[in-house]
Amino acid sequence: MKKESLLPPESYLLEPGLLDRVGMILKERGFRGKAALVSDERVFSLYGPQVLTALRRADFSVSVFVFPPGERSKNLETYGKILEQLAADQLERSHPLLALGGGVSGDLGGFAAASYRRGMPLIQLPTSLLAMADSCWGGKCGVDLKAGKNLAGAFYPPVLVLADPDCLRTLPPEEIQNGLGEIIKCGLLGDPLIFDLLEKANPDQLPTELILRALLVKDKLVREDPLEKGPRQLLNLGHSLGHAMEFLSGYTLAHGQAVAAGMAVISRSACARGLLPEADLLRLLKLLKKYKLPQECGFSAGVILPLMTADKKVRDGRLNLVVPEALGVCRLIPVPIPQVKEWLNAGGVL
Repeated sequence: MKKESLLPPESYLLEPGLLDRVGMILKERGFRGKAALVSDERVFSLYGPQVLTALRRADFSVSVFVFPPGERSKNLETYGKILEQLAADQLERSHPLLALGGGVSGDLGGFAAASYRRGMPLIQLPTSLLAMADSCWGGKCGVDLKAGKNLAGAFYPPVLVLADPDCLRTLPPEEIQNGLGEIIKCGLLGDPLIFDLLEKANPDQLPTELILRALLVKDKLVREDPLEKGPRQLLNLGHSLGHAMEFLSGYTLAHGQAVAAGMAVISRSACARGLLPEADLLRLLKLLKKYKLPQECGFSAGVILPLMTADKKVRDGRLNLVVPEALGVCRLIPVPIPQVKEWLNAGGVL
């Protein structure tokens, strides 16, 4: 059998050593003069000097904005400070903004790039497994409001993603788990071979192929539906419940872990309703257990429901639930708000 050829999208590079070459890559693509770099303190301490050296070697003058790590920084205040610094340092709309880090850096940097001078080129430099496999691609960016997660934002695709897998060596185990939540989601959503790879893999030696497979599942749906009006909504598998869990935890629960729990709940509910074979449910739960990802919500339906029904995915009094029907096959089911509790109960959220 001929080996399947997996190629990333043209503007997504996945290669070791990319951070050392970022300046020359940008120069080769026509960028000159100034650049902005947005990162959190933890990531910047690890990779900031390396990226700055690469940029300055290519004659870039760099405006650096560093913020405290974590979801709690993903707010309007931090976003506003980035915009003010871009203006103070006289960045022009032709100058690139580089978002170095995980999902929070990508969201903040992306939203700033989307709105400063009505748009400047966005370069994503993902350093986490979750960012490389998921959040760096597709153009979603934004910040959290007091009312909930990701309620202010935009669709603003990066002109380039430079994903350096060497960065994964510095990730703590919980960050690997965080990324695996989204990778498993892509397997359940559109590529059962992700399950095969993870079932066989040593948790300490995950193949880079997983990143590419997850990314290609997302890329296919994004190309079909860039503004999330149709099939792209499938990427929200596990997210309606997961976002509510993150919010209720004060963002101490990582995104990928919350998505994993959300997948488990909706899959149990689908199985109870005869929509998902029990063998597929058990395979999912076994995989979550292997990688120490949560399978339970941890909050009551009464607490979760108000947040889920206030979610931006609610339309015309219905919440579009992404429901698995087999490994690699999911569909959208618009559920009237009064019936959402029944779905939660069937999935073990009481």
